[in-house]
Amino acid sequence: MTGQIMSRPGVRRPGVRRRVAGLCTGLTAAVVLLSGCQVGEGSSSGLASQPTQSASGSGAAGSGSGSGSAGTEDSLPKLSWKRATASAVADPPVASFNPAAHDVFTGYTSPDRQSGSGSATPKGFSSAPAGAGMSRYLDQQISWTACGSFQCGTVLVPLDWDSPDGQAITLTMKRKQATERSGNRPAKGTMFINPGGPGVSGQDMLTSFETGSFPGYDVIAWDPRGSGQSTPVACGTAAQTDAFFDLDSSPDSSAQWSAVIAGNKAFAQQCRRASGALLDHISTIDTARDLDYLRTRVGDPKLNYLGISYGTFIGATYAEMYPRRVGRMVLDSAVNITSNDSVSQVMGFDKAFHAFAGWCARNDKECGLGGSADEVVRRTQNFLAGLDSRPLTVGSRSLTQNQAATGIAFYLYSGADSYKYLAGALGWAMERGQGKYLLAAADSLNGRDVETGKWDNSAYAFPAILCKDSADPGLAGARAQWEIDQKRAPLLGRPFGVGLVCTYWTAKPATQLRISARGAAPIVVLGVTGDPATPYQQAQWMAQQMSSAVLVSWRGAGHSAWSLGNSCLRNSVTGYLNGGVVPRNGLTC
Repeated sequence: MTGQIMSRPGVRRPGVRRRVAGLCTGLTAAVVLLSGCQVGEGSSSGLASQPTQSASGSGAAGSGSGSGSAGTEDSLPKLSWKRATASAVADPPVASFNPAAHDVFTGYTSPDRQSGSGSATPKGFSSAPAGAGMSRYLDQQISWTACGSFQCGTVLVPLDWDSPDGQAITLTMKRKQATERSGNRPAKGTMFINPGGPGVSGQDMLTSFETGSFPGYDVIAWDPRGSGQSTPVACGTAAQTDAFFDLDSSPDSSAQWSAVIAGNKAFAQQCRRASGALLDHISTIDTARDLDYLRTRVGDPKLNYLGISYGTFIGATYAEMYPRRVGRMVLDSAVNITSNDSVSQVMGFDKAFHAFAGWCARNDKECGLGGSADEVVRRTQNFLAGLDSRPLTVGSRSLTQNQAATGIAFYLYSGADSYKYLAGALGWAMERGQGKYLLAAADSLNGRDVETGKWDNSAYAFPAILCKDSADPGLAGARAQWEIDQKRAPLLGRPFGVGLVCTYWTAKPATQLRISARGAAPIVVLGVTGDPATPYQQAQWMAQQMSSAVLVSWRGAGHSAWSLGNSCLRNSVTGYLNGGVVPRNGLTC
């Protein structure tokens, strides 16, 4: 997998335009708008995450030493991959996984991860259903109850699918039933959807998802393990989490390096103490096994699926593990499943900001940040640099350099729809010295309630899943990657900061699958040419590496082609999911 900065998980979900507008005018509803994610092996890689963090490694606490390089690609370990050593089974048992039957990435060894212990039993831990072995679960049905215009369900799954007689955890989900039915069954079966993350509630997506576009499907959104109302990852107190997100992630001195290293170590230990063994069974491979099990509980022989952002990694992982069980699958705003590191997320945000700066220059009266795109970029760069030593006071808090960059990223997810709000937030901060709008945007992206200061579970589930999914190159690699990011993305590379969260995590990474999904039915990959969170090239790379994939592109800006795209793009999706018509590979809308 590619190396990428760790920036806050998630995706642009329907309704975000209202939320951005509300944020700028009233600071009312807190919204967890999460970013797209890259997964796999990479220095700060794997997934999109908070601009405060990234996958990377450690060294002596407090020394900050370990890089010793000028921050070039040559200073990072080389990624490679090795072929499977066992033959894949055409029809493997439900929710099974044989690592030897898959190609895997090698190269990153996560040398600086901490040990940790914790016997916590997070909410939703349960005894396994009656019986023995997998029969405990294959005899179980989803328990559905009415919840408004939807049906809500729960089901138990093993904490460790390889030990079904052991600890069980809870998965929760929400279903909107098909309007076109065949007897008591949906006419086309069930379609599972996921909004991204990792660590985002899928159930929240269903409340605004356009189920009417897919009348023949029961549409189910579930909270993946560790997130939402499913057995959740937990970490420290609100005050401890505030301290973690307030760390200076762009250190300039040995003392600052010591502080950011110590802060990342402490956060990892807080999560281990509060979540216990859940952290060892939270990977996307575990989630794909859950999804295969859920497929059987709704009685479908194949999986129909639409995933956005990190949701594309869930779908791609499923297709790799169970290729002959893929039905109709659409992967929107693809993460990077390859070892190509030439285009990273921070570069996507830099590019997106330059597009915003061009809009500003053309609309100077409405924007007011500069008469040319270069001036807008220069002024913003100077503003961010100044925050490194002189944060803006916002009540009892401060707008730091990293939080300002995170706030900027929040608006860029929605593309041109949010330009005027980004201009307003920057204007208040740069012209009036009032950082409340950028800080509120950063809070929303990070998972902190704007009004109450409480932290959403996604702030904890995100790093837990990211770090289980992603091998990393240690502190030396993290420092080298940050230097590379600063060269590739001159505006945001530095304020997004060095990624250290996975460096000191207490769980070892899962198998690093090289995804090709040989033998799967056609998979439609969607890409947005101006996507800030999952750069367009990643959709191209996913379509090239997955053997049955076709690429459909939308010329536009923002995150999620399905949510933002035009009728050409949307018709290609509904035509495939509803009618089985595979779009032409290379179609551009």
